Amino acid sequence: MARLVFGMNQSLDGYVDHTAFAPGPALFRHFIEEAEGQAGSIYGRKMYEIMRYWDDDHPEWDEDERAFAAAWRRQPKWVVSRSLASVGPNARLVEGDLEGAIRALKAGRDGEIEVAGPDLAQSLTELGLIDEYRIYLHPVVLGHGRPYFAGPRPPLRLMAHDPICEDVIRLTYVPA
Repeated sequence: MARLVFGMNQSLDGYVDHTAFAPGPALFRHFIEEAEGQAGSIYGRKMYEIMRYWDDDHPEWDEDERAFAAAWRRQPKWVVSRSLASVGPNARLVEGDLEGAIRALKAGRDGEIEVAGPDLAQSLTELGLIDEYRIYLHPVVLGHGRPYFAGPRPPLRLMAHDPICEDVIRLTYVPA
């Protein structure tokens, strides 16, 4: 049975914003390794549209960016959306019964499936489907934006705290 993991970069004050701060080289290499080992990713529409950037090659990319794009393209993707009519390569649209579809997905796969995006993570949290939360805590204060937890924070138990690079700590939680 697969495990659903919601992980994102977060500011000290609890916000996620890929335009306000980005992973440095060491953290980006960590994310490449994560993507290479994942059994797939589940996206909400907004996050999927952001990640579609990796579908096309860009001449300015360095070796790490090409490696991440290759890992991202290889893994299966499921996109939860009511407004999209189609999705890109190696992706399937999830429509209708979200809980039933994700439970079947978990039951039919092994490994770790990434959950991407706070809104989708909130929906899956409310259904009791997220197995692990990974907060990559950056020493940045944004003061506003989209919070990591889109709704009330679920009861959690800290399982690990690991320095990932010189200024980022990964906090790993499971539902309590």
